[in-house]
Amino acid sequence: MTSKNNGLSAALVSNLQDVLSKRKVGNEEKVGSDGSAEEIPSTSDSVDVAAVEEEIDDSRPIVLVTNGDGIDSPGLVSLVEALVFEGLYNVHVCAPQTDKSASAHSTTPGETIAVSSVHIKGATAFEVSGTPVDCISLGLSGALFAWSKPILVISGINQGSSCGHQMFYSGAVAGAREALISGVPSLSISLNWKKDESQESHFKDAVGVCLPLINATIRDIEKGIFPKDCSLNIEIPTSPSSIKGFKVTKQSMWRQSPSWQAVSAHRHPGAGNFMSNQQSLGAQLAQLGRDASAAGAARRFTTQKKSIVEIESVGVAGKTDTRVKKFFRLEFLAKEQEHTDEDLDVKALEDGFVSVTPLSLLPNIDSDAQAAVSEWISKAL
Repeated sequence: MTSKNNGLSAALVSNLQDVLSKRKVGNEEKVGSDGSAEEIPSTSDSVDVAAVEEEIDDSRPIVLVTNGDGIDSPGLVSLVEALVFEGLYNVHVCAPQTDKSASAHSTTPGETIAVSSVHIKGATAFEVSGTPVDCISLGLSGALFAWSKPILVISGINQGSSCGHQMFYSGAVAGAREALISGVPSLSISLNWKKDESQESHFKDAVGVCLPLINATIRDIEKGIFPKDCSLNIEIPTSPSSIKGFKVTKQSMWRQSPSWQAVSAHRHPGAGNFMSNQQSLGAQLAQLGRDASAAGAARRFTTQKKSIVEIESVGVAGKTDTRVKKFFRLEFLAKEQEHTDEDLDVKALEDGFVSVTPLSLLPNIDSDAQAAVSEWISKAL
């Protein structure tokens, strides 16, 4: 592991080195009180947390978990199971009802957010019809949970890398950032998922990798020595069981390429409903009202050059609203890039290291950019 500071305290770096040196890939053992070897349950096995669920110990530190992929995603489920099994924390979950992995730091002000309780053994859990930022904002508001604030917010484990500029799109990183804005230490965790290589079991292996870091973080928060004014973005390599170590890194310029594809309603009958399916509950209710007022409307669809023309009567006498509608879908495509700087997050990930990148809310405009803007605006105005 590199020993560069990059915003992390020497104590935390030391802790990471300590837990990493003690960690063994595969079957782990610990010594019992009688000196005999005692097996530690593998993170790849199912976790029995029924006993933990029987009674909530309010004296334990509260950990709040969210993610970007949705409450049913294997990354979140594996992480929560492991935290509950540890028995050290009072685990609460407030996560999106559906996949919001590329929602960035979006919120849904002025609209009704539906919150439903979800059964997760050993944890108090709610699913939210909003974004990861909505989940953390609500969770820390005092309106949903009785406690005032958790000791740590963990956002993950996300399916797919959030390195470089992908951090600006990532709902998982945004959830951790929202916690930091509210003054709560936070971690965002992602697994570098590859379509033809990764398996669901890799999430449990990823939990085994990051759990020592989570424990070290909480321990140092309690001691008052965890770095303040920053959140840690943790990127786990595609094969978590064969990592080379931890590296403290800097955010790179890497990004995936956005690819917009035109969609024809004739080839994809669901295209006309695509946007409405993505709307929040409040917007859908409003749409229902508009649909009711437009009863008896006549529609004509024609398709030309992958565009859809829709002529619709809005139910108002003497007025016709003619609109042209086109449908598109966005996909992010990975692109090959060469990275030579060993301190960059994406380079560490490619080399098989767990990347730990401190993210700050403080403005970090370099002096050259500041001088250039100052010169430009003095001339422009």
